[in-house]
Amino acid sequence: MASFEEQKTKYKAVIEQVQAQGIQVANLHQQDGKLFIKGTAPSLQAANRVWDEIKRINPKLDDIVADFPVDPSLASTTAGSRTETSRFQSYTVKPGDTLSKISQEFYGSAKDYIRIFNANKDKLKDPDHINVGQELKIPAA
Repeated sequence: MASFEEQKTKYKAVIEQVQAQGIQVANLHQQDGKLFIKGTAPSLQAANRVWDEIKRINPKLDDIVADFPVDPSLASTTAGSRTETSRFQSYTVKPGDTLSKISQEFYGSAKDYIRIFNANKDKLKDPDHINVGQELKIPAA
């Protein structure tokens, strides 16, 4: 079993990617022979870049556990992601979501749902029909 320092060395590029993507690390430790990384990502793209690096180093993912929930409010403070997130943010539809509910969350008004619909016309045919797991572009406020 690798030591904590050996695992940190193995996943050094992942840790560097976490920092480069502006992910706020809440926890980095070893447990049961696995490296655990938990942090909040400013965007889905930032989290996915870290996951791509993890999979590049160890496609089996057998010695690492990672969790990067997205908090879009971090995007404006993240220099590395500012250009990408200035126009759009990504949002993954959760159970119970509607465009109005998502609009309320991002813009403070349910009435702005049409902005989200218009930005996603390539994926959406009807503003009343979105699917859980679907990734939507959210235009900047």
